[in-house]
Amino acid sequence: MARLIVVSGGGTGIGRAVADRFARDGDEVVVLGRRAEVLERAAAEITAGGAAVKVVPLAADLSEPAEADRVREVLGREYGRVDVLVHSAGGNTALGAPPAGGSPAEQAAAHWTGNFRANVLTTVLLTEAVRDLLVSPGGRVVLLSSIAAYRGSGSGSYGGAKAALHPYAYDLAAALGGQGITVNVVAPGYIAGTEFFRGALSPERERGLVGQTLNGRAGTPKDVAETVHWLASPAAGHVTGQIVQVNGGAERGR
Repeated sequence: MARLIVVSGGGTGIGRAVADRFARDGDEVVVLGRRAEVLERAAAEITAGGAAVKVVPLAADLSEPAEADRVREVLGREYGRVDVLVHSAGGNTALGAPPAGGSPAEQAAAHWTGNFRANVLTTVLLTEAVRDLLVSPGGRVVLLSSIAAYRGSGSGSYGGAKAALHPYAYDLAAALGGQGITVNVVAPGYIAGTEFFRGALSPERERGLVGQTLNGRAGTPKDVAETVHWLASPAAGHVTGQIVQVNGGAERGR
């Protein structure tokens, strides 16, 4: 029986790769994100590229409670369940953004609030909204974090926001474990082929990021998608409350 896979941030990068991986298995996939045109294009291309099922786009700003509730209403009405929930929405909102005005405190507030909304609220609000739809037993929740949660991101706000997901995931795993639902975190390092750096990554900086890995190469969205796919499989039914660093994500000495 096909499962229902819900992927936030499913229009580009890692989220799109995750959606593609599940769709090729014949699972029903719903991709979420703020940009309707991006989601529609990704869904059409994944479907045309050989997916066994049609991928359904659903635009929503998941940092808003009302939008998360609307997604829950649609999923409940159309499917009645969520088998796998993958949180890939987010990114460093301070990168490529116009300089924040005001005092240093006001600038810090803008950066921290932006990254909290983009990376924490999008995850927490959607999870709590659809929690009653998670299939029990067998449901899977996977959160996308970052190596920045361990070693910082240069500005503090992005790494801090991603780090906030770790205790949330652990508490959620403890709450849902008795129902046979697992909750895990995937923490990538530098992943090539995404919109994360918004075209501002210099060759020197890229070499530095690759040099920080233990295997000497950048990760890819497919690397992360395969890890997420395994965590959502029956083979990983015994794995919960864990943080998994994927290809490109290992810090030297860790």
